[in-house]
Formats: sequence, structure tokens, C-alpha cells
Amino acid sequence: MTGEPHFIFSYLPFWVPLYALAVLAWTSLGRFLMQVFVRPDSPNYIWRFFRLLTDWWLGAIRTITPLYVSPFYLPLLAALWAFGLRFVFAITMFALGLAPRISELRGG
Repeated sequence: MTGEPHFIFSYLPFWVPLYALAVLAWTSLGRFLMQVFVRPDSPNYIWRFFRLLTDWWLGAIRTITPLYVSPFYLPLLAALWAFGLRFVFAITMFALGLAPRISELRGG
């Protein structure tokens, strides 16, 4: 044992939000693709699960989105926002030293 922090458990404040934003982004993208094939009031269990995960997120995105954006494209826009937030969060955590590193930085 070298005394190095555990790659997963020592960095849970990094991994949990990153994973949550990834789930949100991918389910928003999946909802955008599925809405072509499924009615909005469909009893399909996969569609209901996607709506359960993303309805609140689409509501939040709708408040910051101009009204001329069609509701059809709102899940795609929500996915882009989630991917963007995930990227900014990861870069911020790396900059603060709160994210795991694959190798040690050594001064030359």
C-alpha cells in the first residue's frame, strides 16, 4: 500500500455529480430521439422512465430558452446544456485539485 488515495472512493464529490450530469445528458438525448417514434402520452415504460428523469430538467431549460425554439428541439438543447455543465464541472474540479489524476505531475 503506497498511501495514495483510492481512485473512486476518495473522489466521490467528483464522480457522483459527473455521473449524474452524464445520465441527464444521455437520457435527454435519448428522449429527443425517441419522441420521433413515441406519442407524448404513450404508456411505453421506457418512454415513461425517460420522461420521469428529464421532465424537471426540460422545465428548467425551458425557462432560459427563447420562446422561438420549438418544444421538439428542447430535449436536444437540454442534452447540450447538460454536456456543457458536465465539461465545466470536470474542468473546475481538475483545476481545484479535487479530481483524480492518472499520473503524478512532476516538476522539471
